[in-house]
Amino acid sequence: MKMQREEKQLDSALEAIIMRVNDLKSAIAAMIFKLENEFETLNWPNFLDNFALISGHLTSLSKILSHDKAPNLKSLTILPLRLSPDKDEELLRLTEGRISTFLHDLVPDYLRTKPEPQAEQKMLQLEAKAANLNYETSHDYNKQVAQYTKVINHVWDIANKTREEWESEAGSRTAQAQTSSASDTHSLVAAVGMGKGLKSDSIQMVQPGVNSVASSMMVGRPGNQQQTPNQSPLVQMGKAPSTIKTNIKAASQIHPYGR
Repeated sequence: MKMQREEKQLDSALEAIIMRVNDLKSAIAAMIFKLENEFETLNWPNFLDNFALISGHLTSLSKILSHDKAPNLKSLTILPLRLSPDKDEELLRLTEGRISTFLHDLVPDYLRTKPEPQAEQKMLQLEAKAANLNYETSHDYNKQVAQYTKVINHVWDIANKTREEWESEAGSRTAQAQTSSASDTHSLVAAVGMGKGLKSDSIQMVQPGVNSVASSMMVGRPGNQQQTPNQSPLVQMGKAPSTIKTNIKAASQIHPYGR
């Protein structure tokens, strides 16, 4: 009777533990899915809600394991009843497709109740190192952490301030009035380079104008049609006729003290 009662308690405890483990597994899978697929829209409150859900499942599992009526699982041993290299559909269903065969090389890993020897040794070394730390060493560590946190916060403030300045400068540049026109620039380039938009009657050539002035000068003075040898063509073409008559005499004729 006692054995039967203990077996019933064990079965009920294992069923409750399996339910809590499945809930915990579902919560962890949902959180991993959100981190991998919804990281762009995931905010901090939703992340804390998922973390609180996982923490609640862990608390429930701890209560079940620490209950007075719960069996002491540490005193129990799991032994494989049958080892076969063939594919087991029932095992595949129970493990949700993770294990298809129960072989000799898989039993030590799946039925292990303690960490691997290397991991256990590393954990013991870390625990011994943490236990041997004195107050001064831990205080120095905390001081270094505080200094690093202060430096990181200072760098963060500088980065935020620089970003705000860049955003304000970019906004002021876009708000300035436009002082140029692309269409006018293209029109000027086309006019200078290809003469586009310029009228032909507004362009005055210099040489034809000079020739016309020179021809009018020659026509207005019929008595002076012959050119003197020392008179340059530029004077003939560019000098306008004068209406003032002058009588230029030699300097020796008008000098009062002539020899």
